[in-house]
Amino acid sequence: MASTVNSKVVLKVENVEKSFRLPTEQASGLKQLLINWTKGIKGYREQQVLKGVSFEVHQGDFFGIVGRNGSGKSTLLKLISQIYVPERGSITVDGKLVPFIELGVGFNPELTGRENVYLNGALLGFSRAEIDEMYDDIVEFAELEDFMDQKLKNYSSGMQVRLAFSVAIQARGDILVLDEVLAVGDEAFQRKCDSFFARIKQDPSKTVILVTHSMDAVKKYCNKAILIKDGEIVVSGDKDDVADRYTLENLKREEKGGGHGNELALGLNEEVPFLRINPVSELLITGQEPFVFDIEYDYRGSRPFYLAFCLNDTQRGGIPFDSGSIPMKTPGRHRLRISLPVSMFNSGQYKLFATVRVDSSTTEDEETEMLAFTNEQNSCFFAIRTGRQNNYALLSEVALKADYLGLDY
Repeated sequence: MASTVNSKVVLKVENVEKSFRLPTEQASGLKQLLINWTKGIKGYREQQVLKGVSFEVHQGDFFGIVGRNGSGKSTLLKLISQIYVPERGSITVDGKLVPFIELGVGFNPELTGRENVYLNGALLGFSRAEIDEMYDDIVEFAELEDFMDQKLKNYSSGMQVRLAFSVAIQARGDILVLDEVLAVGDEAFQRKCDSFFARIKQDPSKTVILVTHSMDAVKKYCNKAILIKDGEIVVSGDKDDVADRYTLENLKREEKGGGHGNELALGLNEEVPFLRINPVSELLITGQEPFVFDIEYDYRGSRPFYLAFCLNDTQRGGIPFDSGSIPMKTPGRHRLRISLPVSMFNSGQYKLFATVRVDSSTTEDEETEMLAFTNEQNSCFFAIRTGRQNNYALLSEVALKADYLGLDY
């Protein structure tokens, strides 16, 4: 990004606090309201969403704001967009700010696509002349030239999303505020959006504030970022540090709750009272080294048994690896260490899932049937961050080289 330390500050957030009142009981009438008042019963409780948040965004920044659901980031975005007013602190904006908080807000299904562009543009604060100037670019980007005089209710959901997104990103403002909009449209439209962000990233006069759950997007587009947790900034500055901390926060949360002392939890039974995957490697890896983990199990049955594990791609979907049934020799409490090569995979988030299996009682072939499995708490979640830019597919470009595949040209 073209931002420098010496570029002007276009957004300054100083010690911002915001709370909401959540009702705890409802007075049935004026009499009950007076009774509650005399007893000192407020009928609500205060929930503090933001607690003294401060940061600066410079002109030319592509600034990321990340955090789990409920952390306060969407409230912060609405404060920046002047939808909410802070209770304490101040927010200073230098330039024309165009907020894009939710896709399609302000669209009317009974109006045509053309009319909705002008309506949405007016809601964003643009004059008719300014929208006239932007209109052709909006329609071209959305690829809806043949549909602009049809009513919006006749559009598919994908067409509506493309139109709403195009209005936002083509709006000629100085500061563009985007909330979870990087996964809109089909693959072709996502590529077009990717090209747009690559262009705007090089424009020193444009500033983008992006709220997203995609750490790949943070690393790819942003030059700075903050991580919000429970209404406070816990990491600020380097985008890679913020993205990695966010990923670890999520992975550690997934790891909680299983414990080694669970008794007949989901997926377990008297024959297999314990089954868990324990990571040996760090939960956040580059993919250059194998991911090492232990499958710890306690088998108390008398039948021949097997262990199996599979790798699930939680980001793109699908199962990129399945071990099949691995014969085990001795029952009781044991641990099996496994080293899984992952160098061919792109960045993503993955889940390891294990099962204990026995010979099938319903077929005469070599099939096995599941006896026990790891639930969400006893499975293992980890992430790969390779630093490569193209993470749309599971396999990296390295895995597709002709010499790797053994192709003969």
